[in-house]
Amino acid sequence: MALDGCGLFCKYILFIFNLIFAVVGMVFLGLGLWLRFSANTRGIFEIDALNSSAFVMGVTVLIALGAVMLIVVAFGDYGACNEKRCALQVFSVLLVILAAAEVAVGVLAYSRSDEVGAQIVEFYSSMYALYLSNGDPAIGVTLTFTHKMLHCCGVTGIPVLELAKQTCPSPDGILEHLVMPNCPGIILDVFNRKAPLVMGIFIGTGALLITALICSIVLLQAIKKGQQAITEYYSKVY
Repeated sequence: MALDGCGLFCKYILFIFNLIFAVVGMVFLGLGLWLRFSANTRGIFEIDALNSSAFVMGVTVLIALGAVMLIVVAFGDYGACNEKRCALQVFSVLLVILAAAEVAVGVLAYSRSDEVGAQIVEFYSSMYALYLSNGDPAIGVTLTFTHKMLHCCGVTGIPVLELAKQTCPSPDGILEHLVMPNCPGIILDVFNRKAPLVMGIFIGTGALLITALICSIVLLQAIKKGQQAITEYYSKVY
């Protein structure tokens, strides 16, 4: 079905959005499943006393979030590429739910930044301890990404003493060869002193989802107009 310029533009925007969403979703789901079923970590989930630990909850959130993102992508890609209104309508509803959840989580993280920061630190400390005990490669990659993103070095921040030094980023300047920021302190600082920034990230992600929602609605209207035009054409011909 031929789309007008605006509808075609939104179709490509949705394709790019879903591609990025799919990559992030697969990373979340893959990492979560690895941490859940890896021989080095699955035993944690079999201990009832640890079922409410930050690590278990964090892994569960990764799996659930990755699965939800891939479901959203499936409806979005199918609807946009095949111009199926029903799939796009489901995709739009899921985007509304995700956008609302993003904003709610952002406000919650802002209003309860101390508790959220403490939970993230506990999750990080669990990952760090597991890496030191078994050297799991997935955990190593996660720690390396976290250290580079936050520019911190383990729980001590002292490269000479740091047991997971290989996951730390390159020092900036001479002083950081001796002492770098430690990750628990950086995490708490982000959630305590920079809570508005954290909330802004969540709200910004929600705004991105709303942008995709607008494109989905525009594409729905373009498909509807195209179907009506075809119907009118055949009604005149026959």
